[in-house]
Amino acid sequence: MTLSSMVVSRDWQEVSVLECILGGLHIDVDVESDLPRAQAKLAKSKIDALIVDFDLSGSASFLRHVQNTVPMVIVSGSAVRSRLEASGAAFVVQKPISVEQAVHTLSAARNLILDGRLRYHRETLDLPVSLSFGTRRRCQGHLVNLSQGGLGIRIYDTLPLAAPLKVGFSLPGCRGALKIQGEVAWTDQKGNAGIRFTEVPASSKRRLQLWLERQYFLH
Repeated sequence: MTLSSMVVSRDWQEVSVLECILGGLHIDVDVESDLPRAQAKLAKSKIDALIVDFDLSGSASFLRHVQNTVPMVIVSGSAVRSRLEASGAAFVVQKPISVEQAVHTLSAARNLILDGRLRYHRETLDLPVSLSFGTRRRCQGHLVNLSQGGLGIRIYDTLPLAAPLKVGFSLPGCRGALKIQGEVAWTDQKGNAGIRFTEVPASSKRRLQLWLERQYFLH
């Protein structure tokens, strides 16, 4: 899967800079210079990010129609920053665009988009997983899916609901095991259970996020 964006602008010098940077971030770009056409496209297809030149005549009205539909980046050389931020944009870039500024802003926008995508993404797996309850009880199971917020397992053992536990598993291609605290969210009669993460160490959270991101783009 890839991320997608639309750049709405007639400033072709700025468009070329944005296209180059977005391409480097593996984000597809659709450039549209006509506001009605851009609005029609947005009504028919889903994109991940919208970049609008606020200096384009009619852009304020256009933004009112698309506000809160996708993460937005506003580009302008004339409007004051407070007015741009009031437009509902998640990010603001002042003209003339510097490459350093644009890379920083668009990278932040990409991370915001990925956070939203990965929040609901579950990666199917078939891996061993260990569960420990306190210092005494331990059991083994199979990890069947994984997300940023928890995992699904198959285990033929009784798991008490809402019981605090620690799960341990290794991600394919990564060194070392992840050990994360969680709780049993649900179980069924077929040996399936859902574990909700309750406390994820910062290093483990970053490793998990990067791994899920790589898998997401492989699909």
